[in-house]
Amino acid sequence: MKTPLTDLLGCRHPIVQTGMGYVAGAGLVSAVGNAGGFGIIASATMSLPELSATIRRVKERTDAPFGVNIRADMPDAGERIDLLIRENVRLASFALAPSLSLVRQCADHGVLTMPSVGARRHAEKVAAWGVDAVLVQGGEGGGHTGPVPTTLLLPQVVDAVDIPVVAAGGFFDGRGLVAALAYGAAGIAMGTRFLLTTDSPVPDAVKQLYLNAGVTGTTVTTEVDGVPHRVLLTAYIKGLEKSGRVSALLRATRHAVAFRRLAGLSWPQLLAAGRSARHGREMTWGQTMRAASTPILLRTAMVKGHPEYGVMPAGQVTGVIGDLPSCATLIDRIMHEAEETLTHLKSAG
Repeated sequence: MKTPLTDLLGCRHPIVQTGMGYVAGAGLVSAVGNAGGFGIIASATMSLPELSATIRRVKERTDAPFGVNIRADMPDAGERIDLLIRENVRLASFALAPSLSLVRQCADHGVLTMPSVGARRHAEKVAAWGVDAVLVQGGEGGGHTGPVPTTLLLPQVVDAVDIPVVAAGGFFDGRGLVAALAYGAAGIAMGTRFLLTTDSPVPDAVKQLYLNAGVTGTTVTTEVDGVPHRVLLTAYIKGLEKSGRVSALLRATRHAVAFRRLAGLSWPQLLAAGRSARHGREMTWGQTMRAASTPILLRTAMVKGHPEYGVMPAGQVTGVIGDLPSCATLIDRIMHEAEETLTHLKSAG
């Protein structure tokens, strides 16, 4: 199935695996690439040397093109793009809006750019800067998300820009792929669906929590790091939502102490990370402390297998997922379902 996205990225199928912190490493990205999709390394939770080593490991495991997700506000974002240029990485994706200078740095050296957007005006802005594609995430998606559902946001963006649009938020099968293409998208992106595969490094016990969650088993909260964040609805998240300001600060400080030790950070380093995470937003000190320790909260749940700390990004689609296939099986199944759906629609007409 060729689309403007497969032509742009050089992948066989119009399916993108999103950059999920502590999940989208060399194993998952190479498995997606070998299956014909397009994998994206999550670099926000990696140091620059760790990212370099991960890129090398992906290249050892696959000849398929892949991308790297970069947080545009990281102080070494320019150095990370320099690394992508040296390693001939196909694509730089951005969870936060990149600056014009970063887009131009990529364009000047042949690295494609694909920011994530949650509003039509954001898509129009970055398209005017010359990005190569945009990833549109509706409110159903996991992690940081907006209030507009994919079915309303996607057609708005498709009508507003003339570059390939990738649809994200709520996709998990071939029917969804066909629906996205019908809206005018050039492909789909999935996070939670790829998290729930045998190639994902997430511990099995944590994967089971995702599988057990229903479509109402997630919530959007600002109590993790100060901005809307869709996560599994756990006891930890419920506690954050119910906490008063004083108890929230005490809880955040207690976790910050534990996670500072786990991460090997000094207090100045932890506090500096918290200040950086504000991004100019008005946040309580408790939120600032949680924002500083969010990467460690994610690692503790998603890598160490301690979900009692509860910060597990999840799309609502987790409620309709019931198995753990390999990436190869999953992508083959999606493409087969898409072909069946198209055949059915043609015969029905």
